Amino acid sequence: MKTLTCTTPGTFEYSTTTRPQLQKDQAIIRIKRIGICGTDLHAFEGTQPFFNYPRVLGHELSGELVAVDGNSDFKVGEKVTFIPYFNCGECIACRMNKPNCCVKMQVCGVHVDGGMCEYLSVPSRTLLHGEDLSYDELALVEPLAIGAHGVRRADIQAGEFVLVIGAGPIGLGTMEFARIAGARVIALDINEDRLAFCKEKLGVDYAVNALSSDVTQQLSEITGGDMPTVVIDATGNQKAINNAINYMAHGARFVLIGLQKGDLIFNHPEFHKRESTLMSSRNATIEDFEHVIRSMKAGLVSPANYITHRVTFENVKEEFETWLDPGNRVIKAMIELD
Repeated sequence: MKTLTCTTPGTFEYSTTTRPQLQKDQAIIRIKRIGICGTDLHAFEGTQPFFNYPRVLGHELSGELVAVDGNSDFKVGEKVTFIPYFNCGECIACRMNKPNCCVKMQVCGVHVDGGMCEYLSVPSRTLLHGEDLSYDELALVEPLAIGAHGVRRADIQAGEFVLVIGAGPIGLGTMEFARIAGARVIALDINEDRLAFCKEKLGVDYAVNALSSDVTQQLSEITGGDMPTVVIDATGNQKAINNAINYMAHGARFVLIGLQKGDLIFNHPEFHKRESTLMSSRNATIEDFEHVIRSMKAGLVSPANYITHRVTFENVKEEFETWLDPGNRVIKAMIELD
């Protein structure tokens, strides 16, 4: 089968590899769609934490189930996606029902080779039914689940002002699920095109340019002087993360979905006087994946909004670097396999 490997930062190479054979408690998926996310782009740039080369990228995947062992709920030939976080099932996190932050986590396409190939073997326990969704929709379940998990971590209540920093694909999904939870959502980004997209396509209530000289004042006016009670970072940008405390209401929760390599630095008195809550949000759980699928089926989320670029698997190597250019206005690039 044909496989595309990121051999070093900035370099992809196609190769012919052996098609996986069915193993105990594994399933084999014929890959149909591969969504490109920030993790893939950062890996290509050489800025992704927890990463080693060479690596086959790709974890936003959908396809046809061609073989399965150890999970009788699934039938050969059906459309599927899967949870790409392979947990050990035994560590303290797994025993606490937090498999998304397993001590021995192996994320498909990050710690182990992913889905930029024609066939992929995954643990059969990670499979999810297609639920009559399209391959495009199923490939978007995982990135949307990331945002849904962050929203669930924040325990958003209806009517709260929720500030989402970063209008990339993860941030956009976070805004969607904050809206579904009943929040009044504020988008903060430096890209006017993305901010317009938030309002026009996603129905976000408010949009603020982070480069404005009066961001704090704008947020104060939007919230009636209170400031947002939930702030969610989806940028992975150190400056944005460290500055976000200034946008928090007293008693607010600050959720970090984005990840960067540096230190968290903030003014302790400013953080302390608010009795702030700081939490990270890593990956997602089956509850989040199921919530996303239900929301898609109910029409609460329109996956078609996200896909701005398409490419065949054979042309990924020559097209991939163009997706790093903000001028190309990429929200979600989707790779298609026959």
